[in-house]
Formats: sequence, structure tokens, C-alpha cells
Amino acid sequence: MTVTYTSSVSTSSVLSNFLGLLMRWRGSIYKLVWADILVFIGAYTILAVIYRLLLNDRGKWMFEQMAAYCLQHGSLLPLSFVLGFYVSIVMKRWWEQYTTIPWPDPIAILVSSSLHGYDDRARAMRRTILRYVCLCQVIVFTMISPRVKRRFPTYNQIIEAGFLLENEKTIIETLDQAFPNYPKHWMPIVWAASIVMRARSENKIRDDYAVKTIIDELNKFRGYCGFLLYYDWVSVPMVYTQVVTLAVYAYFLFAMLGQQYTKDTELRDGHRVIQWFPILTLLQFFFYMGWLKVAEVLINPFGEDDDDFELNWIIDRNITVSYFIVDEMHQEHPELVKDQYWDEVFPNEIPYAQAATRPNPPEASTARIDTEPKAKVSLGSLCKTIGSFQSTTSGQWFLARPSATTDSFPDSYHHMDSGHSKVTFSDRVMGSEHEDQHSPRRHSQTTIDFNELIEQRHRERRERMRHRFLTMRSTRTRPAPSGAPYTVTVLQPPSFEGIGDEEHSTGEESESQETLTEAKQPFSSKKSEKDE
Repeated sequence: MTVTYTSSVSTSSVLSNFLGLLMRWRGSIYKLVWADILVFIGAYTILAVIYRLLLNDRGKWMFEQMAAYCLQHGSLLPLSFVLGFYVSIVMKRWWEQYTTIPWPDPIAILVSSSLHGYDDRARAMRRTILRYVCLCQVIVFTMISPRVKRRFPTYNQIIEAGFLLENEKTIIETLDQAFPNYPKHWMPIVWAASIVMRARSENKIRDDYAVKTIIDELNKFRGYCGFLLYYDWVSVPMVYTQVVTLAVYAYFLFAMLGQQYTKDTELRDGHRVIQWFPILTLLQFFFYMGWLKVAEVLINPFGEDDDDFELNWIIDRNITVSYFIVDEMHQEHPELVKDQYWDEVFPNEIPYAQAATRPNPPEASTARIDTEPKAKVSLGSLCKTIGSFQSTTSGQWFLARPSATTDSFPDSYHHMDSGHSKVTFSDRVMGSEHEDQHSPRRHSQTTIDFNELIEQRHRERRERMRHRFLTMRSTRTRPAPSGAPYTVTVLQPPSFEGIGDEEHSTGEESESQETLTEAKQPFSSKKSEKDE
């Protein structure tokens, strides 16, 4: 069964929890590569002994040339890319195979809630449907898993386990003889669907929608069982597996020669260490060979490795849970009582065994952003205010800038009372040339009320709208090709915020209404003429 270590790494600590996993043997990398490491060390030692003790000068020279060539060109093999891509494919396929394993729980819940009746016949129908569902899964598992095949080598063992009856065995064996080249895992699903239809005809299932839902779940279960067979029939292409295997073993064959200690390596910095033991080469072999062994273990998760799926446990669990749902728990539930929050409607605070473990509510990412509006002067209002001074000034436009002597630009204006939209301009920034020439500089301040400017702008806009309506009144209406006049729909202009008193709004509405009435008269008069 899959080796589980989740509880050991549930909470991180100062020292990595993964270090404790290095001491485990079952399902470990040591268990997979220890034999290959011993073979590699033995072959490396044999080559070292042959070079140092058995070869003559000519043979040593040839050995040194081979070692130098392997050391220089051994990195040409794209081992990391080929092996990493292969392992990623195998890992993805391994997890998809697990998620494809079907579970009978949805079918059991549907059958228990839809197939009514407490008599023996209704009970037999519910139990038989789920038995057929589990039988389909058992037949598929015997086709793809060596462990399950050893448990159920023939139909007789399946009968002893209670998944199959003698008469059903006879039907399957007869079809096996008639069609020996095709699997028969789908037959129990067909039988289960027939029982569902019979229950509907006997009114034990009271609506057709429940029948359709159960049939759909049966087909879905059968489809998952078929996908498991497809994964067993269609594996990762063998040519890719061969390429990866050859790349790993060829790489370390060259490394075994290239990492040997020779006379040439004495002249290189750091290479004298391999005279006694090639520690880095051994670690490299451990990692790459372990990577290959991971793919070898996961490529078929239905075998007998430590990390393979325990299908026998799944079989036992499914038949037990299925019978429990459709028989023992059929339309049974605890007594209906008021919950402890009945009067409160919902809990304001749920208790904790340890009050210190109560978490704080999550905080939104914008919770600490300062949303207070900052007092700003719009560019349009500022330009309009400056333009209003042209009648009294010399007509020259200029921008306020820091004083060349003492004051800066922020000192040249400041906001007045926050309740009014006013800006005070200092005479140190704005002033007429005439005042500069004929009078001493005065430190008085000129105050502009922007609310009055905004109201004046709105009055001008309403006046333009009124002239537009009057223009529409004087315009003649042209008939459409069908003979009917055009219909003109006048939209009332939107209200403006901050327009002052209600009297202005009332006057605007009455004025617009009169204008609309006058604009409609040409259309109504022309229509009446046409009717006459």
C-alpha cells in the first residue's frame, strides 16, 4: 500500500521534517538503488585495480586517453532533460490512474433513496444492484493487478467471496466461450440496469428521473472501469522508456571511465581526491539512478511495490460500505431535534477546546489603505478663476511659482474653511502691474468662491439647453418614406449636483416642460392635418 508520511510533515519545525524521513526504509530510495550502487562501486573498483596493477605502460596510456575522452565529452548526453521530462509524464499518469478508480458510494446513496420498500424483494434488489457494481470492479482489478489476480485466480474464488453466484458464473463462462477475445466486466452493469428498470415497473422507484440518474451513474462507473483497462493496455511508449534507460546507464558507463584516477589527473587541481574514493560521482549516480527508479515504480501503480495502490483493501471497503448504505441505513436517520443554536438562529461565537487557538478573522488586502479624500483644486476651476482676473489685470497669463526670495509655491496659496470650496491667492503671487507701480505691496488677500463659479456654469448650460429646444421648435418636421413624421424623443438633462437651492431646480423643470410642450406642437398639428 502507498507509504503515507503526511502526519510527520503536518507542521514545519526549525529542523526540516524531511530529515526524519531519511531514516525510513520502506518505500525509500535506498531500498530501490542499493543494488545498483553496489554494482557501480564494484565496477569502478575493478577498473581502478586493472589500471594500477595489471596494465603495462602502453595499456595505461590507452586507458588514460579513454578516460580523458569520457570525462571531456560525457556531458554531451542530455540526461537531465530526458529524464526529468519522462518522470513528469509518469507522475501525471500515476495520479490520473488513482483518480480514475471508481467508488460505488454515489450509486449506493441513489439506490437507497430512490428504491423504496422494506420487503425482502426490495431489499434484494438494492443489495443485488450494488453487488453487481462491486463485481464489475473486481473483474477489472483481476485483469490489471497481480495482487488481486493472486487473490481471485478463478471465478470460484470470486463466488467464495460473495461477489458472484453459480448461475451468474455459468452465464459469464458461456459468453467467454462464445466471445473469448473480449472482456466481460460490463455484464454485471447490464444486469444492474435491468434490475433498476424492473424496480420502476413494479413502482418501487416512483419517478423516471430517479431511474435516469441511477442509469447514468452506472454508466459512469462502467466508464471508469474501462479507463483502468485502457491505462493497462496503453502505457508510455516503450521507445521513450528505452531512450531514458539507455541514457542513464550510458552516462554512468562513461562516468565510470572518465572519473578514474590517472597520471594526467595529478596535474589538475582537486582531482587527486578521486585517487581514494569518487564521492561526487557516487552521489551523482545515486540521484540520477534514484530518479529513474521513481519512474520505474510509478509507471504501473497496480503492482506490488511499496507505493502501489492497495486494490484488495479497496475491494473489501467497497462491498462493506455498499451493503451498509443500501440495507442497514436504508431511509434511516437520527431523530429530528432542535440544534443548540435554534433560538440564536446562527452562532455568534463557536467554542474552542483551547481559547488560545482561536484564529483572527482574515483581513482584506485593502483594509489598511487610507481612503480619506485629500483637498485638491481641479485644473479647470483654477484656470477659470485665473481667467476671471483678466478684466482687472493687464491681460497677461502666468502661473504661480515659488518666490525667488523667500516664499515657496505651497506658501503662495492655502485652503480656507473646509466647509466652502474657496482658495485664497496671495498678492505675493498675483497682482497687477499697475498696483506694483503706483501703490506699495499690500498683504491683503483676494478670496474666490468656487461654489458661485460652479453655479454660474450650470446656469449657462441650462441656457444652452433651452436654446436647443427652441431651435427644435422652429425646425420643420420631415416625413419618413412611410409617410409618418419622425418621432423626436427629448431626454431631460441630468441633474447637477451642488446646484444650490431647490428654486433653481423647480424653475428648470418647469422651463424644460414648457419647452417640450412647445416642441411637440408641430408634430401633433401635422399629424392632425394628415388624419383630416
